Amino acid sequence: MLDFILKTVAFGHCRIPLPKFAALAATPLLLSGCATPLSTLNPAGPAAANIALLWWVMFWGAVVLFGVVLTLLTLSFVRPDWISAIKPRQWIIGGGLVLPVPILIALLVTALILGESLLPRQNGAAPMRVQAHASQWQWQFSYPGTDLLSEDLHLPAGEPVDIVVTASDVIHAFWVPRLGGKIDAIPGHTNIIRLQADEPGIYRGICAEYCGEGHERMGFVVEAHAPDAFSAIIGAGQ
Repeated sequence: MLDFILKTVAFGHCRIPLPKFAALAATPLLLSGCATPLSTLNPAGPAAANIALLWWVMFWGAVVLFGVVLTLLTLSFVRPDWISAIKPRQWIIGGGLVLPVPILIALLVTALILGESLLPRQNGAAPMRVQAHASQWQWQFSYPGTDLLSEDLHLPAGEPVDIVVTASDVIHAFWVPRLGGKIDAIPGHTNIIRLQADEPGIYRGICAEYCGEGHERMGFVVEAHAPDAFSAIIGAGQ
């Protein structure tokens, strides 16, 4: 009976062999490594790298907790006398305080440290500001000192840029997963998010807030250029 329990996982009347269950359980982890254009786990800038690191820290913290619980569950079948020897008060103190509190404190400290360092470091002058204006259902980007308006966001690679996010109708959300976190675009309000692309390239951006029947069309392209190429694009709009 014990051998059957250890080799199968039961869901109601359905029993799945343990190796097959392990393979199914590992599938999300394997898929999380896919380098898709909107993957937060494929960072291309310092802010996104910190977010990805925080995700992995929280993931492995959850794995540790799950491993401890799974070990106790296994012991309840393999060594039930060990488990029964633990008094309810010990379960409450050990399982409710001693076990989770250190892990949760470590996760909190990590989140605070990484959260403080989400903004790329500023050396010298303040970063350039690009206006990002949302409306149903498109984004428009404008640049300082130029009349250039574009539906694609152009950035100088290797430099921090402040994106000033506004909206004209309903709440939208500006998000470039590989470059940083998301921020809301709220009518009558201005929000600012700082992004930096480490290398020249093309990145995907989306509206991350449902804003009506045309929401799915509110994707946009971010092009990070070498400094000379970016200057030429901005200069062409003057």
